[in-house]
Amino acid sequence: MVLQGRLQIGIVGKPNAGKSTFFAAATMRDVRISPTPFTTIEPNVGIGHARVDGCPCSSLACSPRSYVIVGGVCFAPVELIDVAGLIPGAWQGRGLGNQFLDHLRRAPALIHVVDASGSTDEEGRLVRPGTHDPVVDVIFLEREIDMWIVSILRRDWSKTAKLVEYSKRDVADVLSERLAGLGVRRAHVEAALNEAGLAKKPPSVWTDDDFYKFSSLVRTYSRPIVIAANKIDVPEAEDGYRRLRQAFPGRIIVPTSAEAELALRRAAAKGLVKYRPGDSSFELVGSPTPQQKAALERIAELLRRWGSTGVVQTINAAVFDALNYVAVYPVEDEKRLSDRQGSVLPDLLLVPSSFTARDVAYAIHTELGERFVGAIDARTGRRLAAGDRVYQGLVIKILAR
Repeated sequence: MVLQGRLQIGIVGKPNAGKSTFFAAATMRDVRISPTPFTTIEPNVGIGHARVDGCPCSSLACSPRSYVIVGGVCFAPVELIDVAGLIPGAWQGRGLGNQFLDHLRRAPALIHVVDASGSTDEEGRLVRPGTHDPVVDVIFLEREIDMWIVSILRRDWSKTAKLVEYSKRDVADVLSERLAGLGVRRAHVEAALNEAGLAKKPPSVWTDDDFYKFSSLVRTYSRPIVIAANKIDVPEAEDGYRRLRQAFPGRIIVPTSAEAELALRRAAAKGLVKYRPGDSSFELVGSPTPQQKAALERIAELLRRWGSTGVVQTINAAVFDALNYVAVYPVEDEKRLSDRQGSVLPDLLLVPSSFTARDVAYAIHTELGERFVGAIDARTGRRLAAGDRVYQGLVIKILAR
């Protein structure tokens, strides 16, 4: 059985907010981390993992092939894209803006790593902690993306307006085609047009405010953003986190210390601690030096204060909350919950919760989707029709011609 594709999440933020440290902690890849702006030029791409608590492998002897198990918990692979730091004016090409924004096309959701301690200014330069408002960073980044979409829409806008006027085509159809390359679907366009009050307004008379309002809403619907309030280990960050929560009450904001997560994973790799990513504590099992022990004690206090380092929780928030994905387990033998070779639950697939049984078949392989005739919920034995929706933890057997 071959699974097609992998969910991609973009990691964005200004220089020195801890974006590359977050990526390194999540993927355990060696990346260049430096206080110099634009340390990341070409995007770093690596595999992070979403934690699937309550997975079937907690009670089964699984043989994972496309995911990993740590201490009875499944971790589903997610492709993370760490792109160049963004500075004001990026949508006009300033800094590495054009490269940055073009890389966003690949990711249906974004993690915005924000320096909650306020120790980096608008340009990403290091300043005294608490002297910069992290709320400004969220507003600025989202405006840059919005203006990028505006600039794309404005190209040949007169042709777009004429196409709607003379062909009598629905404006949502035309705009969906214009924005398809950004991963924007018709449902996103329709929702943005309706909320902006532009569904019936001729494109030929759109104002600057119309362009911006529509683009902002399209970005909101098509690119959900999870905010990682990073550097929460710095004393000034608690106030910054509070300001973020007050300014954006409906948003997903996770207190995060990428430095602490990276330190724990490195300590675990050296055999100094026993740590399962996303846990609220760790166990000291090695013989650290006095300096290492002092650092680990500070991290333990951080975990007691915040419940985790926030790195895995941020990835989970992007996958399961912002995108509303679920984990399903395709098998070929519904009795033994295995593939043909007898490997139990070898694969885990992250799919939108709106997916049907037939959609899962297509996600596994196009040919399997085309030959789909039904499916079986392996844990209950219930027969699933093509249009039956999937759910978290579903073990599914696809029936094909």
